[in-house]
Amino acid sequence: MEAFVNGLNDIIWSQALIYLCLGVGLFYSIATRFMQIRHLKDMFKLMFEGKSSEAGVSSFQALSMALSGRVGTGNIAGVATAIAYGGPGAVFWMWVMAFLGASSGFVEATLGQVYKTKHQGLFRGGPSFYIEKGLKMKWYALLFAIVTVIATGVLLPGVQANSIASGMENAFGISPMVTGIFLAAVLGLIIFGGVKRIANVAQVVVPFMALGYIVVALIIVLLNISQLPSMIALIFKSAFGAEAAFGGILGAAIMWGVKRGIYSNEAGQGTAPHAAAAAEVSHPAKQGIVQAFSVYVDTLFVCSATAFMILITGMYNVTPENGAPIVNNLGDMEPGPGYTQQAVEAVMPGFGAPFVAIALLFFAFTTIMAYYYMAETNLTYLNGKVRRIWSEHALKIVIMAVVIYGSVKSAGLAWTLGDIGVGSMAWLNIIAIILLTKPALKVLKDYEEQRKAGKDPVFDPVKLGIENADFWEKEYKPEDAEPTRKTS
Repeated sequence: MEAFVNGLNDIIWSQALIYLCLGVGLFYSIATRFMQIRHLKDMFKLMFEGKSSEAGVSSFQALSMALSGRVGTGNIAGVATAIAYGGPGAVFWMWVMAFLGASSGFVEATLGQVYKTKHQGLFRGGPSFYIEKGLKMKWYALLFAIVTVIATGVLLPGVQANSIASGMENAFGISPMVTGIFLAAVLGLIIFGGVKRIANVAQVVVPFMALGYIVVALIIVLLNISQLPSMIALIFKSAFGAEAAFGGILGAAIMWGVKRGIYSNEAGQGTAPHAAAAAEVSHPAKQGIVQAFSVYVDTLFVCSATAFMILITGMYNVTPENGAPIVNNLGDMEPGPGYTQQAVEAVMPGFGAPFVAIALLFFAFTTIMAYYYMAETNLTYLNGKVRRIWSEHALKIVIMAVVIYGSVKSAGLAWTLGDIGVGSMAWLNIIAIILLTKPALKVLKDYEEQRKAGKDPVFDPVKLGIENADFWEKEYKPEDAEPTRKTS
């Protein structure tokens, strides 16, 4: 069984998916005329525009919800793994993937907004919705929804909880069972409060955790400031095989950088559109642009913070797969949170283990919150117009039980099964957004034309010839989403 699961995971997360994500990011960068650069100013402006309503959340809340899913253990463990197997140059290729992935993130989030619906008084949307409405392929949408409910509702939450429990036990000696029960209780208080409570928690916790992590990284960099120029040079030289020590692993640097970049920022994987669709905005492109910025935050800021701490202190190993060690500063330590822990310890003795444990707590817990929201959204899609409250409560209880179980049990097989689920979501979503390129580009062009004319863009799908954008065509009233500085 384990051999079969591992083999299936290797197929799904093969180089084909890596190249597909890279290629789609490049394609959309060109097709949108590099909107991720041209609309950089709008990213900051639109982030704080819009307001929450009875049906939707504000742009900032939607951004925070999406970031809670993007920023997770991959920002700590994933970066260490990329450096361990691909060398310092892998960090550069993570940046490249974030730059290109921002355009993919724009497209999927915009489509989530275009084809969103109002269900039981709340906005719902995501790949299942735009696959059915935009591609008119009900079976495809059902497949995505089923895969997502299983992956995000059953398999992945326990793995995140396991990371938290391990960190707490190592740093503070807290029993994994105690951690699991505590996590499940707090999670229950949040998710039983509905989407609005998830959004309210995310908008407070996510900025706090990201900024706190970056501040610690900046302190470590400043205390080693003399090493900064050589560290930056090492990243760029290694990225192109110009550094003698890493010249033989250029391919590994590219592969691991791109792979971990994709895994961390999730651009194109179909996760962020769920949160993007919940936003109350006057035009879908607005939230698409905000979500493109979330890709930057995840990789250029948070992942870079981890990389800089590890590299500037020299607390890392580089051992290519099936090769001899090139750098061996940490003995036989496995790539993962331990690299970051050692980096912090090198500058702040006694602070490394608690810091990484608390960072993992915030990063992984907010990811569990995001998983629940994705699972609930797809369960809502599967239920159709009928609200089956029992199924929603069942999902809540299952995810809380999974968190407790995952905290005390080894999560190896579950992690692989979760990878298969997320990888399947990525394949299904990327194919869908490629097929929906035309309406996505129409929406961007319409937004830019209205901005150029000095207007606050308002979306009219009929004018653009976009079908099945039912909410916008039949229910939307421009006064519902008038810009304001309020974010909650």
